[in-house]
Amino acid sequence: MTHIDELRLMTKVARLYYEENLRQSEIAEQLGLSQTTISRLFSRAREEGVIRITVNTPKGTFLDLEKELIARFGLRDAIVVDCQNADDGERIQRFLGSAASFYVESIINSGEVIALSSWSSTLLALVDSMHRIPRKKGIKVVQPLGGVGNPSAEIHATRLTSRFADLVQGEAVFLPAPGVVESKATRDAFLKDAFVQQVMSLYEHVTMALVGIGSVSPSALLAQSGNAFSPEELNTLREKNAVGDILLHFYDSEGMPVRSFLDERVISMELEQLKKVDRSIGIAGGSRKFAAIRGALRGNLINILVTDSRTAGNLIQDSHE
Repeated sequence: MTHIDELRLMTKVARLYYEENLRQSEIAEQLGLSQTTISRLFSRAREEGVIRITVNTPKGTFLDLEKELIARFGLRDAIVVDCQNADDGERIQRFLGSAASFYVESIINSGEVIALSSWSSTLLALVDSMHRIPRKKGIKVVQPLGGVGNPSAEIHATRLTSRFADLVQGEAVFLPAPGVVESKATRDAFLKDAFVQQVMSLYEHVTMALVGIGSVSPSALLAQSGNAFSPEELNTLREKNAVGDILLHFYDSEGMPVRSFLDERVISMELEQLKKVDRSIGIAGGSRKFAAIRGALRGNLINILVTDSRTAGNLIQDSHE
C-alpha cells in the first residue's frame, strides 16, 4: 500500500467513525478489515494529522486557571467558578456552593468519613445545592468543629450536618461541645468526656473534609453562633500576623500556625490532622479572603480548592511576583 493509499483509507475510516458514528467493529466489517488494522489506522491517522482532536472550552469554565493552580500550589484538584459579575458576598457563596456540591456528589464513595464544618455560609450553600446521591454504604458525616453554641445557631449546625448526612445517605456524628470555650480548664473537661472522645477519634480516619476558609474577622454566621473570639482577642492574632483560619485554627501568610493562648480554648480537628486527609477541600472566594486562601495554599492545609475566577487569577499573578 502506497502512502497516498494509506492516507485515503485512514480518512475513510475516520469519516465513518466521526461523521457516520459507526463503531470500530462495524467499520471493520464494512471494509473487510480486522479490528486490529482499524485500530492501527486510527493511530496512524493521528500521527499523520488526518485526525486532530481539539477540546473547546465552554464559556464560564477555566481549565487553564485550574491547571495553573494545581501546578503552582501542588494541589490534587482545583475548581474555578465564574463569579465575574458577583459581589464579594452572598452571591459568590452561592456560586461556589453550587459548584462544590456537584463536585462532591461526583467523588463520594462508600465507606467515607466526611468532616463537614458547621459554621460556614459557603458550606450551607453547598448543602442547599446538593442532590440526594445514589445509596453508598457506610458513610459517616462528622462535625470537625464544636457544634454547640447559641441555641438558634446550634439548631442550624445540627440541621446542616443532618441534611448533608441524609443527602449522602450516611450517619450524622455530632460533636457535643462548643467550638470555643471560656478557658483551658473547660476545654480539658470537654476533652475528657467519653462522647467527645468518641467523635474526635474519628478525625484520624476522615477521608474527605469540607471546610470554609475564614479571614481573621469572623463571618456573620460564626459570630452569631457564639463560637468566635472577641475583637480584642482577634487583634492579638493580627499582631501575631494571622491572616486566616480553618476550623478556628489561625495561620500566617505562609500557612504556618499562629500559636496563642486562644488555641487552648478551641475544640476542633487539628490542622495537622486536616493535612493528612486524602481530599481536604477548601471552599472560599472573594477579595476579603484572598490572604487567607493564599496562606492555606502555601501551607498545604488543603489539597483541593474551590474558588472564583478572579481570586484564582490573583493567586496565579501573585505567585509569579
